[in-house]
Amino acid sequence: MSGHGAPTSQPFDASGLKVAVVAATWHTQVMDGLVAGAERALAAYGITEPEVVRVPGTFELPVVAAALARGGYDAVVALGVVIRGGTPHFDYVCSAATVGLTQVSVDHAMPVGFGVLTCDTEEQALDRAGLEGSAEDKGWEATAAALDTARVLRTARAS
Repeated sequence: MSGHGAPTSQPFDASGLKVAVVAATWHTQVMDGLVAGAERALAAYGITEPEVVRVPGTFELPVVAAALARGGYDAVVALGVVIRGGTPHFDYVCSAATVGLTQVSVDHAMPVGFGVLTCDTEEQALDRAGLEGSAEDKGWEATAAALDTARVLRTARAS
């Protein structure tokens, strides 16, 4: 299972952080699960009013994440899903999203929680979406990673 060996993260008071979630709309059931997982994590960390923005697909995540980074957010959580088909489209979208979101994070010295599922089948995506019966909650995990990294950056900048 891909979640084997994942770090454990204990929620802390992140209520002072300004956080946005940008989420694709393709594959509604999977995306609704990812967004719900992100919202559960944000609430557990004390963030009650995150900005949630929806975009058409995973390819559009980087440009909106960049705009949010310029808007003064401390962290952005990017959520999407790409399911392999019979053409190279999967590879292009996965690569563009990964490189684009990494570039946003590095250019703005801001954590971008990577909650983009890249799955061979819809069943694999559903199993990672944080839904009832899912083995993993990647929306929660991406959010926790972004918040933990934002805390590290605040400490590093204060030094």
